[in-house]
Amino acid sequence: MTDITPEKLLEELRRSADVVAAIAAKLTEQDVKAPSELPGWTRGHVLAHISGIANAMARQLEYAVRGERIELYDGGFEGRTRAIEMTAGHSLAEHRAAVDAALERALRAFGELDAAGWHEPITYRRGVVFDGGLALWRELVIHATDLGTGRGPETWNRPFCEHLFDFLSARVPEGQKLVLQPLGLPAVAIGSGGQSTVISGMLTDIAAWLAGRTPSLGSLRATAAADGVDLPALLPWPAGLPVNN
Repeated sequence: MTDITPEKLLEELRRSADVVAAIAAKLTEQDVKAPSELPGWTRGHVLAHISGIANAMARQLEYAVRGERIELYDGGFEGRTRAIEMTAGHSLAEHRAAVDAALERALRAFGELDAAGWHEPITYRRGVVFDGGLALWRELVIHATDLGTGRGPETWNRPFCEHLFDFLSARVPEGQKLVLQPLGLPAVAIGSGGQSTVISGMLTDIAAWLAGRTPSLGSLRATAAADGVDLPALLPWPAGLPVNN
């Protein structure tokens, strides 16, 4: 697995933010109202969520560097949902301005950190600032794909995919072990159960499947005891905040 340093993470955050901003810059008013890759969400919903999580994570950092903590979203999960629904129908210009401002705020907050700042505690997952950076990286990369403009999981880089292998190991059901075998790369085992399934294919296809997205290269294959089997069911995405506060 690839180790991500704060310096590398900041570089990845800047790169993924540039991708999101570039996608938003090419959208039309009709594009924003069209369905995204997420069921029930338009691209406007996805853009609203990107703005929301970038601002939320920036706020986590702004409080953390003062030695304070604050909840991720005002009103918790319900507040997050209300905010997305309220802003999803905004105009293209409003979405672009909101996304640009939120990304700038978040990147500024991360960019101003000193070495100790990455380890300041935050409320998100009861972790530290570094965990918040990983979360924002996941949000930006995956939701850039969810916008459905042609940038699929095949564009995800190796460090990101390997990070997902680690983070999404929480989706492996109890009693099962998945042996992830990306083509041409070392195998990675996640889960600790006695029932073992090998998931082979291209690195990005395996990562997309783990993330609940559609693999774009059509390479996935599951085997158990050398026999072909269906891909196993996964547990829900690890929740970052409680549904009810």
